[in-house]
Amino acid sequence: MFKFARHIFILGILLALVLSSCNLPSRAPATDEPNAIFTQAALTVQAQLNQTATPSLFNTPTLPPPQPTNTAVTFPTLPPATNTPVASPTPLCDLGQFVRDVTIPDGTSFTPGATFTKTWRIRNAGTCNWSGYSLVFDSGDAMSGTSPIAIGTVGPGQEIDLSVNLTAPATNGSYRGYWRIRNPSGVLIPILGGHQGRSFFVDIKVGVISSGYDFYTKASNAVWISGAGNLTFGGPDDNANGFAMYRDNQKLEDGVIATKVLETHPQFIDNGVISGRYPAYTVVQGERFTAKIGFLPLADGTCGAGNVKFQLNYREGGGSVTPLGEWTKTCDGTLRSVDVDLTPLKGKTVEFILAILANGPATQDWAVWVKPQIALP
Repeated sequence: MFKFARHIFILGILLALVLSSCNLPSRAPATDEPNAIFTQAALTVQAQLNQTATPSLFNTPTLPPPQPTNTAVTFPTLPPATNTPVASPTPLCDLGQFVRDVTIPDGTSFTPGATFTKTWRIRNAGTCNWSGYSLVFDSGDAMSGTSPIAIGTVGPGQEIDLSVNLTAPATNGSYRGYWRIRNPSGVLIPILGGHQGRSFFVDIKVGVISSGYDFYTKASNAVWISGAGNLTFGGPDDNANGFAMYRDNQKLEDGVIATKVLETHPQFIDNGVISGRYPAYTVVQGERFTAKIGFLPLADGTCGAGNVKFQLNYREGGGSVTPLGEWTKTCDGTLRSVDVDLTPLKGKTVEFILAILANGPATQDWAVWVKPQIALP
């Protein structure tokens, strides 16, 4: 409807212009362009259209100016900082502080059963005098330590060395014992710098130190005896009273040549005997006696008629002889291994005895010990 009204309006204007052209004055300039009047009219109409057109359709609407997007944020004003001191905790009446280990650093090694004294330096870090206080065992390995042990008077800020006599356990391993301080009311006081803020400890290792014992090397120092009396070590090998001597680099009944061989032949009679009592030795925890036993063969390498009992015995303090092991052996082309646990003798000083007893005739009882020794496994 709007477009139709606009067209009627334009046609009306054109008609008015045509009619008015008929009354133009004669002095109007002539023109050679027959359509000039229509062109002029069209321009006039176009100008009017530009001036009177509906604003909502032809005019660009006026937009409000853009608003800034980065609006400043206003922060609240903080009060000025102050150096207000933080209140310290209330001092404790009963409080200790570990200073250092005076003796026996952690991890010190001892032999089984060794005795030692552990000392700690402790400071009274509380506000009360220590009077009537004591050192007490708390937990772990006590190591035969006495508990409680009275502590002398210690004022606030003063230090004291606390000691306890201890004994290393008999078995190899690592050991730790925890100790604390107890006030007269039976309360265990805290310890600054201590274990979990309450205790201090002794920490040791028990390691067996064994020099071992070589029966081959010490054979010349042993006392050798047969039924005929004392024997001189070293033979000769035709001594009818029996003999003890080295037989190095000899082929044994198993065909193997051994570098160090100790031969112990009994007296050349039926059921003859020979024994060697060795210098005293103190047995260490965990040690064992080991050796291989057998015979020298005949000249052609075959076994002879060897048949004996090998014995390991001992005596303590010059007392009676006590057996530790006995092994019957015949010459059969093999050596026998022996292994004796000496735990029952740990810590004892004893004389070990190697012995050979003939089972019947002693002929060809060329009994040998290969690498007889005491050592840790």
